[in-house]
Amino acid sequence: MTGEVTELRIHRKMIDSLYVEAMVLADEARGYFDQGARVEREALDPLGRVTFSCESLKVTTRLMHVIAWLLTQRAVDSGELSPRDALDPARRLGDAPVTDGGVIAQMPADARALITASIDLHRRVARLDGAQIDSLPADSPVQWMQARLAMAF
Repeated sequence: MTGEVTELRIHRKMIDSLYVEAMVLADEARGYFDQGARVEREALDPLGRVTFSCESLKVTTRLMHVIAWLLTQRAVDSGELSPRDALDPARRLGDAPVTDGGVIAQMPADARALITASIDLHRRVARLDGAQIDSLPADSPVQWMQARLAMAF
């Protein structure tokens, strides 16, 4: 019982820490892409400006997926949502839009930092999301599949 309580506290602290990180990064991205990047964006050629805008949307999408997943975990921790409901595919972490390494290299330094930070955060949270599915009982392939089907319905 004590180990379980300790594990829950660690989980809660980790989720809270990731949530703060995601919110700070979202605020930095909003400030940069909405206001701070105007001069840098205008210095790009037309295709570069479109690419820049696409990358800002990708950063936002990654961060919103992460924040939604973390809010789901908080809802589970507070008892508002059952752990089983949190495994519903609609509540799982959304896929991250892919950014080509060559595109990142062409972006201004501040944009590169935000893009790579959002990719890193999404990857870390994706590992946690995947670990939830991996922790499902897998006594046999049939039982594992039945458990996944049960979560889907």
